[in-house]
Amino acid sequence: MKYNFEIAEPVEVTLPNGVKYSQPTGLFINNQFIQSHNNKTIDVENPATQETIVSVSTGTVEDVEYAVESAERAFKDTNWATQDPKVRAKALFKLADLVEENIDLFSAVETTNNGKTLALSAGDVQIGIDCLRDAASYADKINGRTMDTGDGYMNFTMKSPIGICGQIIPWNFPFMMLIWKIAPALAMGNVLILKPASATPLTALLLCSFMEKAGLPAGVVNIVPGSGREVGTAITEHPKIRKIAFTGSTDIGKDIAVRSSAANLKKATLELGGKSAHLVFNDAKIEKTLPNLVNGIFKNAGQICSSGSRIYIQEGIYDELLAAFKAYVEDLKVGDPFDKSNFQGAITNKGQFDTIMKYINIGKEEGAKILTGGERVGDKGYFVRPTIFYDVKEDMRIVKEEIFGPVVTISKFSTIEDGVAMANDSEFGLGAGIETENISTGLRVARMLHSGTVWINTYNDFDSRVPFGGVKQSGYGREMGTEVYDNYTEVKAVRIKL
Repeated sequence: MKYNFEIAEPVEVTLPNGVKYSQPTGLFINNQFIQSHNNKTIDVENPATQETIVSVSTGTVEDVEYAVESAERAFKDTNWATQDPKVRAKALFKLADLVEENIDLFSAVETTNNGKTLALSAGDVQIGIDCLRDAASYADKINGRTMDTGDGYMNFTMKSPIGICGQIIPWNFPFMMLIWKIAPALAMGNVLILKPASATPLTALLLCSFMEKAGLPAGVVNIVPGSGREVGTAITEHPKIRKIAFTGSTDIGKDIAVRSSAANLKKATLELGGKSAHLVFNDAKIEKTLPNLVNGIFKNAGQICSSGSRIYIQEGIYDELLAAFKAYVEDLKVGDPFDKSNFQGAITNKGQFDTIMKYINIGKEEGAKILTGGERVGDKGYFVRPTIFYDVKEDMRIVKEEIFGPVVTISKFSTIEDGVAMANDSEFGLGAGIETENISTGLRVARMLHSGTVWINTYNDFDSRVPFGGVKQSGYGREMGTEVYDNYTEVKAVRIKL
C-alpha cells in the first residue's frame, strides 16, 4: 500500500524551569516524524498547571499499518536481526549515552508532561539508562543449550527473535516503561511498534530524535501515539505482530489477552494492576519503617501498580506506628513538581484525579476513618493530599479495589499467619512489603506471600537487574532482569542424526 504523508515539524517549547528545546510532534515511523493519516492532533497537558504544552499527531489504523510495513522491511531486508549481536549492543550503548548526556532535559520534559517531581523523573530516566546498558550487555549472552541423547545424534537449541513486537505503555512512568519495553526487544533482534499513553507521549517522541544517531536502522523502532480504542486495538489484533507487551489496568489487560490470542495467538506479556500489602511486624524499627511506608504508597502520588496501598500493622506497635505515620505524612509537601521541597507532585490527568477523589468519598461513605488527608490541594492543577484511612474493614471497596493514587488503608493483625492471610486475600499479586528486624521472619513471610515481588525493609525499590512482574490478576511475564529476554525470543530445537 502506498502512503501519502507530510513531515511533522517540531515545536519549540519552554519548560517551567526555563529550559527551551525542540519537541517532536509527529508519529515516528521509518525514522521520520510524520503527521497522522487524518492529520488529527491531541493536546498534551501539564497536569500541574492544566495548561497545554504542545499538540502532537494522533495515529490511526492506517498509520499502524504503515508502521507494521516499515517494521517488516526492517526485519526482513536489513541485518538488524541477523547481525553480530555486539553491533546491536553498540547501538543500545550509544542510545544510553545520548540519554545520559541529556538526562536533565528528559527529566524536565517528563515532569512537565507527567506531573511527578523532578527528582523522581531523574530517577526514572536513570533506571532507563541502566536498562539500555543491561540490554546491550545481554545482547550476545542469551544462548541456547546442548543436550546429550546418546551416540548418533547432536542436539541443541537456539533462541531466535520473534519479529514484529507490539508494545503499549501507561502514563504513570512514560520514560521508564518505554525503555523497559524497547530495550530487551531490540537487544534480541526484534523490531517494534509502541503506543505511548495519549496523555504522556513527549519523552517517547523525544527519544526517537536520537534513534538514527544511535545507529538504529529505519523501521526498527516505530512510535505511534493515539487512542487505545483505535491504535491499541490495531496493534493488538494485527496478524503480522507476533508479540504483545502491555502495562496497564487489569480489565484492559484481560481484553488484550483475549483479542491478541484470537487474532493470531500472539506471545503476550501483561503487567497489570495491583493492591499490594505492606506488613509491619512488632519488631520493626519505626524510624526505619516510616520512609518505607511513605515510599510504598505516596511515591509518584501513589500512581504505581505495585504501591503498598494496604498496610497491615501487628497489634503490638499499631497505636505507636499509627501516630508516628500520621505526623510523618503531614510533614510531606505537595505542589509544584519543579520545587525541590515538594515530595509529591500532580496526579497525571483529570480522569485519574476524579477517580481518586471518588474513592476518597467512597471510603467516607463506607465508614472508614480518615487519619489525615482526603482533600484536594489548591485550586489549579491535579494535586491530592496524601490520605490515610484506618480501622477499615477488609470487605470495603477502598481495601479491595485499586485506587491508583495517594490513598492507603491501615488494618491491624495479630499473628504471622493472620497477617499473611489478610495480605493474600486479594485477586492481585504484583508487589508486597515486609518490615521486620528478624531476617528469618522476613524470609519466611516472603515465601508465604502470593506476589511477584517482595520487598523486605524497603519498598518500590527497583533495579534494572531485578525482574519485576505479577501473579494472579496482576498479569504474567517479567520486566527487567535476565527473565525479560525470554519474552522476546522463541526457542528453536535442532536435532541432527550423525
